[in-house]
Amino acid sequence: METDLYLPIKRHLERLGLVVKGEVCGCDLVALSGGSPELVVIGELKQSFTLELVLQAVDRTAVCDEIWLAVGASKRGRGRENDARVKKLCRYLGFGLLTVTAERRVDVLGEPAPWKPRRDAKRRSRIVEEHRRRKGDPVAGGSTRTPQMTAYRQQALAVANALSITSSRPRDLRILAPDAAKILQGNVYGWFERIERGRYALTSSGRVALVTWADRVSPEASAKFGARPMPGTMA
Repeated sequence: METDLYLPIKRHLERLGLVVKGEVCGCDLVALSGGSPELVVIGELKQSFTLELVLQAVDRTAVCDEIWLAVGASKRGRGRENDARVKKLCRYLGFGLLTVTAERRVDVLGEPAPWKPRRDAKRRSRIVEEHRRRKGDPVAGGSTRTPQMTAYRQQALAVANALSITSSRPRDLRILAPDAAKILQGNVYGWFERIERGRYALTSSGRVALVTWADRVSPEASAKFGARPMPGTMA
């Protein structure tokens, strides 16, 4: 029960010089400092980290200076309170995070403080680049259990479609796929094979892929390499 967490958290905050009282105007606990200006601290208690706990705390942000979330510590340390994303969320919201062990020990997992996320320029650039390089909008948002139609796969399919018509050199395929050389040499999907120096052909796996992704293959490859019918009609 949440009441099992109250006394350990109360003692912890009292050691910080706060006067703590439980269930004040709907808050699980409220603590006041003795200084001036007065510091108002609100604590919300739950046996485990839940969305409801976060929503309760968000509702208190306008009426206090600090917010602490307190949860029971999971026995094997595998609870959500130890999830890096949970800690990041608390930092982002400016909430402190405490856990109470079965022995009534209080551990501080995060201090309440204003926090601004540090920009990850490399990751941001990768997202922007992927967005720009994709042709159209080939994947419905929320599709997580099927292979993703990335810009790389789009280019690989354009290359595969061209090679289904005739073997070719990477430089000849560049008009369809700017990364043709890298795609052929890397051969991530196993669709391509080098048949002689600087010349590539399609493997049986590549032909299967063209049938599987028939509705996603750009018609540009067919137009450029002999106007052959799309893979959906291949034997």
